[in-house]
Amino acid sequence: MAKILMKTPLVEMDGDEMTRVIWAWIKEILIEPYIDLKTEYYDLGLKHRDETDDQVTVESALATKKYGVAVKCATITPNAERVREYNLKQMWKSPNGTIRAILDGTVFRAPILVKGIEPFVKTWKKPIVIARHAYGDIYKNTEMQVDRPGKAELVFTDRDGNVTRQVIHDFNGPGVLMGMHNTEASIKSFAHACFRYALDQKMDLWFATKDTISKKYDHRFKDIFQELYDSTYRRQFEEAGITYFYTLIDDAVARVVRSEGGFIWACKNYDGDVMSDMVATAFGSLAMMTSVLVSPEGYYEYEAAHGTVQRHFYKHLKGEETSTNSVATLFAWTGALRKRGELDGLKDLIDFADKLEQATKMTIEEGVMTGDLAALSSLPRIRKVNTRDFLLEIKTRLDKLLG
Repeated sequence: MAKILMKTPLVEMDGDEMTRVIWAWIKEILIEPYIDLKTEYYDLGLKHRDETDDQVTVESALATKKYGVAVKCATITPNAERVREYNLKQMWKSPNGTIRAILDGTVFRAPILVKGIEPFVKTWKKPIVIARHAYGDIYKNTEMQVDRPGKAELVFTDRDGNVTRQVIHDFNGPGVLMGMHNTEASIKSFAHACFRYALDQKMDLWFATKDTISKKYDHRFKDIFQELYDSTYRRQFEEAGITYFYTLIDDAVARVVRSEGGFIWACKNYDGDVMSDMVATAFGSLAMMTSVLVSPEGYYEYEAAHGTVQRHFYKHLKGEETSTNSVATLFAWTGALRKRGELDGLKDLIDFADKLEQATKMTIEEGVMTGDLAALSSLPRIRKVNTRDFLLEIKTRLDKLLG
């Protein structure tokens, strides 16, 4: 059949290790035979980031601003061991963090539900999407360890030299200190992204903090969300038939566990970090979790929620067979292709993305799956396949769906 034509390129961000191998196979087997694929390619593999002094990461984020939609492979955030392994110039920052900062984006993570992989929380019937505010808090903190008695103060000096100070604690002995911050601009961007994504997905939006304890810091998050909802989004939510709901974070956790799902749960940075892994594990697998970075300006960057699968990559290098789950990486591609189709008015591209996701779910629900899912599945008959054969099985079903 004739290949589907694209109008505008996707920004393609290649990555590392086993996910880089899977990335190439997905393109070869499931995308390029069907789509006249147009991408602006950036190699975010660790070696190339080191060669370019990480400028390639910045360039890929700026290209996302230009074209509007990106798809990203999992990448290594180096620690000291990786610096030695790859002989790096320095311990480069997280590419995801760099891209998030440039796009001013919020990360939305959602589980991929298939029959036979049952959530550990039996009440959950629909996806729970975690929206994580990816700026500030403990991730940009300043810490200090004190080894003797003394007074710790929070001090703010404005541009005119005026000083405001508050006592944090009078130490009678050793202890630890931590200072955190956030900005109203970042909180507002987070809120706008959450409200707009809820409208885009037609899902209820929950938001939770601990404002009863943190009466200034957390309370400001709560107030900004409410102010923006009342001034900008209330009518749109009512017309869409969805709701915005605020509660305390501990109450939210209890409600989430008792719920059937089907909503977006907006969380501050640390809460979102923890709860996204909890939700992914409770739904079955981090390898079945999508992730999309959404900016208030309408830029989208799709990726898998998991890492580079280092252990499987070393087996692959030895020529050993692996059974690596490629679903989240594949859904990063389908998410980006669908969004590109929506923005460019290309129904064929949207339909293809839908059918590729359908073929992927059919493959698993018919009992053909990778090793991690085989260990979780409740299906009576299961056939475990290797990494590449899983993609070929999806292709067989995709061809049938495409006629």
